[in-house]
Amino acid sequence: MTRVLREADVERVIDMDAVIGAVEAAMRELGEGKAQNEPRRRAFAPGALLNVMFASYPGGGSMGSKAYTVAAGKVRFLVSVFSLDGSLTALIEADLMGAYRTGAASAVAARALTPAGAPLVVGMIGCGHQARTQALALSRVLSIKEMRVFGRDQTRREAFASERAAALGIPVVAASSAEAAVRDADVVVTITTSAEPVLSADWVKSPALVIGAGSNFANRSELPPDLVPRASSVVVDQMAVARLESGDLITAVEAGKFQWERATELGTVLTGGWKPAAEPEITLFESHGMALWDLAAASVVLPKAVELGLGEEVELFA
Repeated sequence: MTRVLREADVERVIDMDAVIGAVEAAMRELGEGKAQNEPRRRAFAPGALLNVMFASYPGGGSMGSKAYTVAAGKVRFLVSVFSLDGSLTALIEADLMGAYRTGAASAVAARALTPAGAPLVVGMIGCGHQARTQALALSRVLSIKEMRVFGRDQTRREAFASERAAALGIPVVAASSAEAAVRDADVVVTITTSAEPVLSADWVKSPALVIGAGSNFANRSELPPDLVPRASSVVVDQMAVARLESGDLITAVEAGKFQWERATELGTVLTGGWKPAAEPEITLFESHGMALWDLAAASVVLPKAVELGLGEEVELFA
């Protein structure tokens, strides 16, 4: 039998701490060569776009795919989970789950790439759906003394700051500009749909961690190309993904400001194959999104949903 979970079912059981733990475990497996992840592939149609990505996560007892369409201003996400014996375990409507796993990946990177326990200022550019889970995830792994958020719409960013401060119990302020959000921040997060850089390199202090989490198209860049060579360490979710989708790094390569050999995969960091610079400088983490993260999130969502009897069981294969 296959369990079908809808957004309302996922919302009832998803837990950020659990998703962070699962994403970290899955990335360790990728670094160890146990898990596999294949980059996103896209098919264009008149007025529509299909995106497909897939992975295997032995530690979660699963393999599967994520497919989503973009059409008429709407995005529809579906994660298909197969057990390792090939049976179809679940079909999960995965908008919220996708936002959680993206935030969790930033948290995994931030925990690995920042000093443990130090009170930090976080500057975030973007205040949409994905920014909410970025803020939630970072609040679970960092000691945040202040979070500053900037979005172009003043009313929206002020509402975001007020809601996140109340929900997370940390100081969250609406910054008057992108520069005001970024200046002197210890951790900088970009989580936008912009095709153009949303900050200037000279706003970023050293040391700092910069997380580019909004863009996964080769022709879109949230970060300026002159920021990349300032980073003593460049960490990517997966090299095969970054070479296809990291507009930030691709632009820097084309400008002669970066070489791919300088990049390190997050799985390598987590398995001890990376050492930080001797003197603290700028570290860049490029996050694009991986099906492995979706399987990791599903590995904690699905058992809880089964425990509570959520969703619908259907028989699809004899």
